[in-house]
Amino acid sequence: MGHTLAVLVENRPGVLTRISGLISRRAFNIESIAAGYTEDKDMTRITIVVREDDEQQVQQLVDQLAKLVDVIRIVDHTHIDSLERELVLIKVKAIPEKRSDIVDIVDIFRANIVDVNRETMVIELSGGQSKIDALCEVLSDYGIIEIVRTGKVIISRGPLPAKAL
Repeated sequence: MGHTLAVLVENRPGVLTRISGLISRRAFNIESIAAGYTEDKDMTRITIVVREDDEQQVQQLVDQLAKLVDVIRIVDHTHIDSLERELVLIKVKAIPEKRSDIVDIVDIFRANIVDVNRETMVIELSGGQSKIDALCEVLSDYGIIEIVRTGKVIISRGPLPAKAL
């Protein structure tokens, strides 16, 4: 089972390296990692997805991460009612005869075409992993040239921020 951790850290150089290093030393595979600024300029939020079925192993990882100096707070969103999204950019072959078909698919998925040239289109979609996987599967018939995914970001529902959970 995948565990999604929101790790609030001090906005300092090297923090992401220390966190990813600790996770790899504990032999966890990082499925997704996304980091960015928060509403507080001195704080960065790192969203990490690790695949692990053993709840005790995950708790040990959280405990070890919490011991790092720059870590402010860790929230395991696995069992919290949350919203999750991922962003993908897909470059697909778009010969003129097939463009209208691709535009129709993009509309069905409520995605956006963000770049077009003679041979390709770049499509942008934000949504859950299954929605993105479904779009990729449909577009594979047209010839996907390149895919770039951000990794999952997550936020809890309700009024409380992660630092208060």
